[in-house]
Amino acid sequence: MTTTPETPLWLQGREAVLAAAAPEDWREGTPDYHYSHEIMPKQRSRRLEPGSLEAVVESIVQVFEMEVSHKKDPATWVSVVSDHFRTNVNGGPWASSADIAERGSYNILIGDGPFYPASTESFESSHKVFLKTFPMGFFWEMLEVLSPPPVVAFKWRHWGTFEGEYKGFAPNGEVIEMFGLSVAKVTDDLRLLEVEHYYDPNSFLGKLTGGCPLSG
Repeated sequence: MTTTPETPLWLQGREAVLAAAAPEDWREGTPDYHYSHEIMPKQRSRRLEPGSLEAVVESIVQVFEMEVSHKKDPATWVSVVSDHFRTNVNGGPWASSADIAERGSYNILIGDGPFYPASTESFESSHKVFLKTFPMGFFWEMLEVLSPPPVVAFKWRHWGTFEGEYKGFAPNGEVIEMFGLSVAKVTDDLRLLEVEHYYDPNSFLGKLTGGCPLSG
């Protein structure tokens, strides 16, 4: 995406937002995305035209994911209108930016199920689970934008190589992927107000356990 001095920070890309953040914004120091630069381009299934709506939306989602995962105070999240933002999964209950900052996006977006006990995981422990499972990165790509702003519907793919243990289940080195649809409401300057996600977390997580539910 081509940027100018007038381009809002959240539309300048993840690296620009990383560079602009204050050191105290981060939970555990500035995050490192070198795997996204080295590995993701080789594994993605679609090449996006620079400046296209798909590329712009993918960049916004990358900034959002980085902020909710690594910035502790929603007031510092430039990709959202933090006091209005909310999200849900498959028509379930809404979660606010404060909920995400407290509980973690993994716990909110996956929830309790046979293959993942969200209610027993903290923000920190949930991130450690998936960092251990996908040590070389857990990537996200835009597949298709179905409608333009202010209500942006889009299809996506999320994947990683199963190279670390998951809840006692040994890795098999396979690429594990999931697909979904999201609907985002945005402001005139493309900050996120609301995002609804539709996908099946169990079809993804079940691949990590060989279809065996977690015990206890």
